[in-house]
Amino acid sequence: MKPIDEHLIHAHNERAAADHAADYAALGATLARRGIDLEAVRRQVAAFGVAIPSWGVGTGGTRFARFPGVGEPRHVFDKLQDCAVIQQLGRATPTVSLHIPWDRCSDWSELRGAAAAAGLAFDAMNSNTFSDQPGQPLSYKYGSLTHSDAAVRAQAVAHNLECIEIGRALGSKALTVWIGDGSNFPGQQHFRRAFERYLDSTRRIYAALPTDWRMFLEHKICEPAFYATVIQDWGSSYLAATALGPRAQCLVDLGHHAPNVNIELIVARLIAAGKLAGFHFNDSKYGDDDLDAGSVAPYRLFLVFNELVAAAHEGVAFEPAYMLDQSHNVTDPIESLMASAAQVQRSYAQALLVDRAALDAAQQDNDALAATRLLQRAFQTDVEPLLQRVRRDAGGAIDPIAAYRASGYRARVGRERPAGKAGGGGIV
Repeated sequence: MKPIDEHLIHAHNERAAADHAADYAALGATLARRGIDLEAVRRQVAAFGVAIPSWGVGTGGTRFARFPGVGEPRHVFDKLQDCAVIQQLGRATPTVSLHIPWDRCSDWSELRGAAAAAGLAFDAMNSNTFSDQPGQPLSYKYGSLTHSDAAVRAQAVAHNLECIEIGRALGSKALTVWIGDGSNFPGQQHFRRAFERYLDSTRRIYAALPTDWRMFLEHKICEPAFYATVIQDWGSSYLAATALGPRAQCLVDLGHHAPNVNIELIVARLIAAGKLAGFHFNDSKYGDDDLDAGSVAPYRLFLVFNELVAAAHEGVAFEPAYMLDQSHNVTDPIESLMASAAQVQRSYAQALLVDRAALDAAQQDNDALAATRLLQRAFQTDVEPLLQRVRRDAGGAIDPIAAYRASGYRARVGRERPAGKAGGGGIV
């Protein structure tokens, strides 16, 4: 049984149908005057999907405090149920990305069956060697894949190999590796040796990849290593991915960069090098804030998709993976994830509206104002009627958040799932 009553969704859509039809027709007429086929764009947007992070359906936190929400998932099966709600209403999130060992399960075949029954599949697996787990023999306090102690490195490698085996059982095709390794004091760590240890460890993981898998290397400028991080930027990530081999690529998290870094330029460079793995979508104001995608800088998100659509238009062969990665401290996580998925979809749709021939001509003529106005015209186009049509045609809700609130789902699971306890710091 679907988590949200389909009759409720249908009734919700019927009430909005007339207004939606008028808005969709108006958008079609506007785009037709620009020579753009709305139906062609609709088909492309309908084929787009972004993965949900399993940990994202829980309430987040900071290094200082965490305030639990109502009806938080107790285990991975509850997480799948919440992810199914997001997909049922929004129809843009067909896959789930698991984080091990946060998503432990005694029977992976049962979990895969539960996901299939909910209309979901599994995206990239995420390992965790940035925090210690109960019963773990050796600590990652001073590093994991780059630790000076070979035994700690071996433990971290073994964990990643376990994640690969779990992923094989679930039908995943990729492993994401992010480490918090680095140093907090000058002189604490030998920079070159630490990077060499990283390469040695990741080579052993890479060698264990199934032939149809990819390995996503994720960088982060700081935290928890605030003086120096081993894989701190796309350059270090690119060096490592190049050393490992063609199936190792660089993952771009929108919050993992120095202030004012041109992220879309990084995306273009990685596409050109054949090393773009994909994205963790979120937004930020100060650092790795993990805010809802597009909540602060929607134009930046659009500019990232402009590079992706341009590369596809030019026939570049690449297959980026798309995933949300957010921490929801003051909102209902399901609502935030639905809103973020729609925002990512919106940015993709807007990028599809850019007049590529006119933009090429403006760039060739060095007409800076004409070029930037072409991008602004696409970004400023309200494509909400298009997104609504895509959702409705797929059986979702014209307004997913309104339908979700009307369903009473959060109150219902709040009665079924015991209330969480307020805890100390630490993001879920």
